[in-house]
Amino acid sequence: MMKAELTTGQRVARARRRIGWDQGQLAAAVDRSVSWVSKIETGRLPLDRMSVLGQLAEVLGVEVTELTGQPYRHDTAELDSGHASVPGLRLALQQATMPGGAGMIAAATLPTLSDLTLRVEAAEKLRQDAKFTALGDVLPQILRDLVVLCDVAGGTDVPRAEGLMLRASHMARVSSNLLGHHDLGWSAVQRELVAAERAESPVLRAAARWDLCGVWLHAGELGAARDMARKALDDLEPHMAASNETVRALWGAMHLRAAVAWSRLWDRSEAETHLTEARRIAADVSEDGNVFQTQFNAVNTEIHSVEVSLELGRPRDVLSRADLVAVERIASGERQSHFWVCSAVGQMMNGKPESAAEAILKADRIAPQHVRNRPIARNLVADLRSTDRHSNAAEIRRLAASMKLG
Repeated sequence: MMKAELTTGQRVARARRRIGWDQGQLAAAVDRSVSWVSKIETGRLPLDRMSVLGQLAEVLGVEVTELTGQPYRHDTAELDSGHASVPGLRLALQQATMPGGAGMIAAATLPTLSDLTLRVEAAEKLRQDAKFTALGDVLPQILRDLVVLCDVAGGTDVPRAEGLMLRASHMARVSSNLLGHHDLGWSAVQRELVAAERAESPVLRAAARWDLCGVWLHAGELGAARDMARKALDDLEPHMAASNETVRALWGAMHLRAAVAWSRLWDRSEAETHLTEARRIAADVSEDGNVFQTQFNAVNTEIHSVEVSLELGRPRDVLSRADLVAVERIASGERQSHFWVCSAVGQMMNGKPESAAEAILKADRIAPQHVRNRPIARNLVADLRSTDRHSNAAEIRRLAASMKLG
């Protein structure tokens, strides 16, 4: 039988012991009780919020991934979510970011803007559907072709080629962070920032900064994410007067990033202020708005409101806000799945394991590659597996086994 991986709580205990602390010292560092630390380390209390994981990682002097155990590997290629493509993706991003990288790529024919535009659009559909294995099959070659194209582009083709590079690098960033390769996510967003500067485009700069906030949120660098959101909003504000829908959508999406950052810093007032501004902008944006893969629209704004309440530790608000989300109206399996994961955790926090099990199983049916790589989802499944207070025990056990939770 395959040995189960360490739990998140066991990794917390390991990191604590490494620096020579007892449970009392860790409890004091995070302003909690010794009983709380003991329950976390033994798995009797789930780590159900990224804000808590980030705080523990900070005081223990480790990266969040050391506590979550990422990257995870699965037993089938389908559920492995693109891990097999990481070496190729890493090489393509190295070629994209190093001086003279295009010279290292042997291109039989020169890629064209029209062909790459179609390929990037098809890949974006895979990204929104959370089909990361299929995305990993095509994305490295798209990046390599864009390296060549951006190297030879001139005149008005430069912003078009660099815009495609930004979009492809964004997909590399999302895949890398999902799988727990946060250093690779950083490489991807670096290329996005370069694309924005080469194109001399404030819009691309805002899109790249939105993604940079995403990298830092995944890595638990909450202060950096918050500060970048502030800086990006300050720089975008002068362009808001033009009433350009793309600019307005990026403005709203950046407020959502800021709301999540502030919620993980446990500042409810600031988080809700940013949510309010995002709602104001979303009211005038197309219902299927998806500028630069932000999925900025009214539905996604309310999905973020659920996540904000979760990170703030307000379980009743999670459920009341979730009831108002018309999640089926957003054309993104990844966003739908994210909503159901947040709802599941909220149900568990409210002492409703039956509803929690139903919600996490629904999330997994929609986008299994997304769910099975998320630390919070894995912690919830482990928690549900340990209780018999729901009628989905068999399905939860199967899901836990597929996640290698024992």
